Amino acid sequence: MKLDPRHLEILAAVVDNGGVTEAARAIGKSQPSLSRTITLLENRVDRPLFASNKRPLVPTEFCLQLAAEGRKILKANHAAGEIVSSYKSGRSGAVRLAGTPFFMDGVISGMIATFQTLHQDIRIDQSYCYPLDVFADLRNGVLDLGIIPIRASEVPDDMTFDQILRGRNVIACRAGHSLTRKSVVRLNDLTSYPWIAPPVDSPLYHDLRAGLEGIGVKHFKISFTGGSLSAVINVLSESDALTVLPYSVVFRMRPQNRLTALSIRIGDPERHLGILTLTNNRLEPAAKRLMNYITTEFKSLSAIIHHHEQNELWRK
Repeated sequence: MKLDPRHLEILAAVVDNGGVTEAARAIGKSQPSLSRTITLLENRVDRPLFASNKRPLVPTEFCLQLAAEGRKILKANHAAGEIVSSYKSGRSGAVRLAGTPFFMDGVISGMIATFQTLHQDIRIDQSYCYPLDVFADLRNGVLDLGIIPIRASEVPDDMTFDQILRGRNVIACRAGHSLTRKSVVRLNDLTSYPWIAPPVDSPLYHDLRAGLEGIGVKHFKISFTGGSLSAVINVLSESDALTVLPYSVVFRMRPQNRLTALSIRIGDPERHLGILTLTNNRLEPAAKRLMNYITTEFKSLSAIIHHHEQNELWRK
């Protein structure tokens, strides 16, 4: 026999509140409508649910068993309501995020960790992609957000790009490198040391070539190429090698006292870091919450980096 779950919820309310009038007041319904519901339920099960002519109402044993099931339904409905509320407010859900490896590992991952301490019910599925793959994955519905450095002219017409950090690359080396003690670093000094190159298919690889050529360094020895950010940092911090990294990555590494930046301007890349979304795609609430969080964090980080850049980096 199939019973209307709403009837069982009302029965539980009547039993728990001690009467129809009290239950109507508690759940915001009229007393006559609750009385009709109890009558309908009694007709459906073909037996009385309360003792005859007893005031206040005295539930039968059969009634108590049905009321117990009604409480389960009430609890399940409440839990389901909480799930819906949490999802709609962006306090739960899943976000699919991708970006270039060095920025994701060097800057974004720390922000994600802090975000998830505040929002533990949001799952983040993060992957590594360069711009062309991000474009395709956004269009195919595989991604919600892409965080990539890109030129304004490269943003597809069907996508929206919100800049979060101005592009700035620096020549990085280990803390304590002999070049950091020179008051003036010449081109010959730079070519005397081996260089670490990012993966050849990464935008940063082209920045390294363009940046060094821009200051007149056309011939340099590459001793290590490819690898993850952690591999590059490990090689860099344990050798006299040099490389080109986003200044934000080097800045975030400062507390570890492993890397530093040389006070040599190599020109800014034309690409800026930002969040890419599909313009006509409606972001899920959790994705909106993460996007707003990262944007706010970068606003603070940008101000701190700019202050450090002007007051320390270029005054070495």
